[in-house]
Amino acid sequence: MDVAARIVRLQLAETFVIAREAADYADVVQVSLTHEGVTGHGEAAPIERYDESAESALRFIDDHGALVGDDPFALEDVGERLASIPGEQAAKSALDAALHDLQGKLLGVPVFKLLGLPRTGPPTSWTIWLGDPDDMARRAEGAAQTYRRLKLKLGGDDGLDVERVRAVRGVTDLPLMVDVNEWWSFAEALEALPQLAEIGVEYCEQPLKAGDEGGRALKDRSPVPIYVDEDCHTLADVSGCAEIAHGINIKLGKSGGIREAIRMAHAARGLRMGVMLGCMVESGLGIAAGCCVAPLCDHIDLDGNLLLAEDPWPGVELVDGVQTPSLAPGLGGSPRA
Repeated sequence: MDVAARIVRLQLAETFVIAREAADYADVVQVSLTHEGVTGHGEAAPIERYDESAESALRFIDDHGALVGDDPFALEDVGERLASIPGEQAAKSALDAALHDLQGKLLGVPVFKLLGLPRTGPPTSWTIWLGDPDDMARRAEGAAQTYRRLKLKLGGDDGLDVERVRAVRGVTDLPLMVDVNEWWSFAEALEALPQLAEIGVEYCEQPLKAGDEGGRALKDRSPVPIYVDEDCHTLADVSGCAEIAHGINIKLGKSGGIREAIRMAHAARGLRMGVMLGCMVESGLGIAAGCCVAPLCDHIDLDGNLLLAEDPWPGVELVDGVQTPSLAPGLGGSPRA
């Protein structure tokens, strides 16, 4: 199997702000695997929080891409070989997505059918990035014309997080979720969560820093379901997360790909946990892989491609608020000419 990879810069339509950082672009790594004249494509969205970058992902693929071997259907063996090398989960995810894309093309079926799953899942939320309350309300009011759910980035470190949510609630009746990106202390979370419950927030994502000892107590005392993101990476983390949260946020770039994400979703269900599927800033190629897992999840946050000034890999369609994968073989879509 021939393996190739390159770094692609994705330009955002507007500056994206969360508690930890602000960004105008994201660098991803796109991978191609060619077998018997057919090429499968995948994309990695490395997460800086986990000491990964486009450059480190590219190095991993250059150094270890040959581990995919010569059989594009040997996913279990490929997964074990890649897992034997620690780190670089996003790079592994890109290789996994490219293998699934290649399988679908070789068999002439979309990946979601290959997996035995429906074409569509729940509607995606639209992310309202961090800003002052009035600004977030203004952007939420506009987004409410197109999307069916809104996720608000909190963690302003200024005592205004609850006011941000109240301001947004004042302009829309859409379901609201919040993501704190590890920015609250235990005391701040205890103060804010009852107020968010009164406003009708459906869940709070990662209020505490990953590994915070207050996680168990917060789960017991919170009137709002807690979902963890930074605390949950792969299948090995799921059972521990059941002790500190009501649900998990799966991202392909953390799990290492579609195959591991599906395992995580089933494990979480077995533990009576909710399942959310998230993303990073990604092109339609990366989001297409996420769409394949979406039907297994309760909540979907797959808006990474919708944040771009121009998607270099169109194919996924937004239909009545739902990110809908292509019917073409594999992951569908193709690079913009």
